[in-house]
Amino acid sequence: MGFSVVENNDVLITLGIEPTYPNTGFGYIQYTDDKGFSNEVKKVKLFTEKPEYEMALQFIKSGDFLWNAGIFIWSLNSIEDSMKKFLPEIYDLFNQGVEFYDTEEEAGFIDVTYSACPSISIDYGVMEKASNVYVIPSSFGWSDIGTWNALYEQREKDENANSYVGKNVMTYEVSNCLINTPKDKLVILQGLEDYIVVDSDDILMVCHKSEEQRIKQFVTDVEVEKGNEYL
Repeated sequence: MGFSVVENNDVLITLGIEPTYPNTGFGYIQYTDDKGFSNEVKKVKLFTEKPEYEMALQFIKSGDFLWNAGIFIWSLNSIEDSMKKFLPEIYDLFNQGVEFYDTEEEAGFIDVTYSACPSISIDYGVMEKASNVYVIPSSFGWSDIGTWNALYEQREKDENANSYVGKNVMTYEVSNCLINTPKDKLVILQGLEDYIVVDSDDILMVCHKSEEQRIKQFVTDVEVEKGNEYL
């Protein structure tokens, strides 16, 4: 469906994953009631970055939000036109190397040119600005294993819905937790529900799963107060 749409229309399509829980580590895509080209291809209303837990919960309940998978379908002409319009500096840089593409000089040109490009994602640079963006709601087991909650969802769990990385853990009244510990370290936990517990040689982090988005702030605070010793 997506390939035929982009082949015959000047549109940019992204795949949105139907969310299964209010993950705060993913970006979200909201689509409109406009059916676009079909029931499967919907007009994008907005992109939103990683939300707070309560906001993510509202996204799930609304039924018109999807996880942003960062997977795209577009024609070369459509993405070139969009780059020219919204990221002209990057477009011009790579357009200078047309004569090198498909030659032995291509790799060298890309190495030099890529390092000169501004650091910006295609989401920020193009997708959030363009008006011809559509989304296909999808469900194919995707997960961005860049968050602890995503890792928890993918791993096997015990009868109390706990997931373990580490073999020497004893739990009492613990449920719905991700517990990541060194394999030989004895860890005893009691009375936790919906927590992320990550223990390394010199760092212990205990964070409620709904507050996972704060981990980046924790890292920044550690760097400011403790330096790079623990990072």
